[in-house]
Amino acid sequence: MRIVAVADTHTFERDLGTLPEGDLLVHAGDMLRGGTLEELGPMAEWFNAQPHAHKIIVPGNHDVCFQTQPDEARALVDATVLVDSGVTLGGLTFWGSPWQPQHPDWGYHCPPESIGAKWALVPAGTDVLITHTPGRGIGDRASGHGRVGCRALAEAGRRTQARMHLFGHVHQEGGAWLHDGRWQMNVTTWESERAATVFDITADEVRLIEVPPTDPMAVQRAAADAAAAD
Repeated sequence: MRIVAVADTHTFERDLGTLPEGDLLVHAGDMLRGGTLEELGPMAEWFNAQPHAHKIIVPGNHDVCFQTQPDEARALVDATVLVDSGVTLGGLTFWGSPWQPQHPDWGYHCPPESIGAKWALVPAGTDVLITHTPGRGIGDRASGHGRVGCRALAEAGRRTQARMHLFGHVHQEGGAWLHDGRWQMNVTTWESERAATVFDITADEVRLIEVPPTDPMAVQRAAADAAAAD
């Protein structure tokens, strides 16, 4: 299965141009800015027009309407929307969860002291875990804040041994890392300044096709901030 993954388009989805071909299109959250159904309409029109046979959406903290008006929001998108739920496609198991511990004034906020209960729902043996927020320690350096990933999510990844973890949320550190035999991928497109991430996955292996670079100055700034904060 070839997967094309994006996140953090924030209503700039059309600036991505023509997406790469693939079997599954994944959006790992923050499709919107203010989070309204009115914003979702144009984004959904673009998303629904993509030719990929399968589509998965995991909402992010800016996608408020998926939490406050879930029936109306889901009706607009031709996709499987995962909120603490899973789906099996092509013999592979996917689990999606939108929660994040950082932004109480936005959607899908769960306080750090209780967010572990959300990650406890992830089934062991999941092939592809999709969240909006990153786990702590990989792909989670945010400019001005150092590492912002969720420790409990990183622990859940180790517990479940998910073969792959896709996420966004942190715009400054997109990339792919093989850590302890499991792939961690920040698939942010940073308001379409960064291209989609593309990879092939089978029951036996993962093969990277395209992992776009992140603005090197953004990475340097995030690293400097993190060094100061650590």
